[in-house]
Amino acid sequence: MEYLHLYKCLCDGQRLRILKLLESGPLCVCHLMEILEVDQVKVSKQLRYMKELGMVEGERMAQWMVYRLANPEDKLLLENLKCLEDCCGESIGFSEDAKKRQAITARIQKDAPACAAGIFNN
Repeated sequence: MEYLHLYKCLCDGQRLRILKLLESGPLCVCHLMEILEVDQVKVSKQLRYMKELGMVEGERMAQWMVYRLANPEDKLLLENLKCLEDCCGESIGFSEDAKKRQAITARIQKDAPACAAGIFNN
């Protein structure tokens, strides 16, 4: 991973939250919108930027887009996310995001919306 690309992503709070959410596995744009409490345009703009930098990759599932980390084992990314979580996780909202993600994941597994195929079948 190009370290400059990583740090370009980490310098924005919303992108940082998205990376931390995707660290736990793929999510549909609709779920990122729900967790971050922002509209689709804002989430998609951040994801497009991160995709251009090679940080995330997306896959279309019918009308939904499911995103995941491009390289989920990247040591530089994981170490930086861990450091940021240890230093300022609460001020960024990592723990609240994690709780929301967990609730959404439980709901997805129970209700199995169409976009869940891209999350749990990959």
